[in-house]
Amino acid sequence: MQIKVLGCSGGIGGDLRTTSLLLDDDVLIDAGTGVGDLSLEALLKIDHIFVTHSHLDHIAAIPLLLDTVMGIRTKPVTVHAMPEVINILKQHIFNWLIWPNFNQIPNSANPFLIYSEITVDNPVTFNHKTITALPANHVVPAVGYQIDCGAHSLVFTGDTTCSKAFWQAVNRIKNLKYLIIETAFSNAESELALLSKHLCPNTLADELIHLQSQPEIFITHLKPGEDVTIMQEIAMYPSTRHCKALRQQQIIDL
Repeated sequence: MQIKVLGCSGGIGGDLRTTSLLLDDDVLIDAGTGVGDLSLEALLKIDHIFVTHSHLDHIAAIPLLLDTVMGIRTKPVTVHAMPEVINILKQHIFNWLIWPNFNQIPNSANPFLIYSEITVDNPVTFNHKTITALPANHVVPAVGYQIDCGAHSLVFTGDTTCSKAFWQAVNRIKNLKYLIIETAFSNAESELALLSKHLCPNTLADELIHLQSQPEIFITHLKPGEDVTIMQEIAMYPSTRHCKALRQQQIIDL
């Protein structure tokens, strides 16, 4: 399995893109602005989108992707998400006010968009991939994901702050090779990080103490303009000094 980082920034501007990971060529984990860099041919191959939570930087490309490919594709796109997230998408995005309801187009029997509810710790398996939702702790209902190809696993936290349940789930994974974990703010903004339920370097350091294995760790969701500072602060702590910044267009072989 190959994972391509389409976007990993906490914002936009210049060449920055928000969160999205492409698994092989048919699955997205979140659909931030990085999806817009894909060609039409690549967009047509996407069959599944797994959403961590409903914030705009993680779902921004879903409406435009559907509008672009529907009518060309021969089968619908399936959005996998928690029931609470699906309800938010239905009420606030695909509601005919912000965007058409593709779950009813061309008709309810044959829609362009299908919703599939996920729950924590219940795996979804297809095309040699097993994707399992993991607990997360954010200001809206949220999950992370374990992506398992058999030999190895990658864990993506999504947006989260401190979470004992998350580490309990991660420490049960015996084939963990990579961990992608968010750190959105610098230590100077620790109060904002706490309020918005994100990590900053000092809370990241506290969290990683709970990790019982030794995967390669990448940092994502860095706030634009503060990325250098955040990574410098991360390098100060024994439990985090080996972490690397995730790079846009980075390829991870799993």
